[in-house]
Amino acid sequence: MRRREFLKWSAGAGMLALFQAAGIGCTDRGAPPIDLPDLPYPADSLEPYISERTLAFHHGRHHRGYVEKTVRLAAAENRFAAARLEEIVKSSSGSLFNAAAQAWNHQFYWQSMAPGGGGTPSGPLLAKIRSRFDSYDRFVEAAVAAAADLFGSGWLWLIDAPDGPKLLTTSNAGTPITAGIRPLLVVDLWEHAYYLDYQDRRGDYVRTVFTHLINWDYAEENWSRSTPG
Repeated sequence: MRRREFLKWSAGAGMLALFQAAGIGCTDRGAPPIDLPDLPYPADSLEPYISERTLAFHHGRHHRGYVEKTVRLAAAENRFAAARLEEIVKSSSGSLFNAAAQAWNHQFYWQSMAPGGGGTPSGPLLAKIRSRFDSYDRFVEAAVAAAADLFGSGWLWLIDAPDGPKLLTTSNAGTPITAGIRPLLVVDLWEHAYYLDYQDRRGDYVRTVFTHLINWDYAEENWSRSTPG
């Protein structure tokens, strides 16, 4: 759901009142609003690899639900009233952490894909991937294997480790930013991310994302921010 449609759906008053009660979205409190961001591309632009129907459910229902729950739970804890989403993820626990981390992870996931994406990265990041995995194809197969090894729902990350890019999986709402690790990319391994299009074929979904959708430009941006010089 687009932001304009989301605000229209919420009829303005109800959701805005909740934001204000939480101190979220008030410009004089110094923190930006926690709301549902637009998808960075049209909802049908990832087809045929991820369908518009999947994105409608995933972004418009699941992601929106995490955002709304974060706002509601943050409203009950004064110390998070003016906090940014990432600050809430790093400092909260329990239900608030789960909602906020899922909201943050989803924002990162949308940016990790792009129409016309996929294939090999370029520049120093590709060299680092080849150094660790021997080849890009072996890297993709390692990503598929890591996704298959994760029991239940979670996330598949490419992170910036001290010795080069590394694959990491987290369960449920887990996110590497709580450990001070900056991710480069992520693939959502919750079933709602792929089940309408791939049913139980998680490996096919992950391989397709890396072949056709992964946003290496975004990974390169994140890599350059976390790499000195």
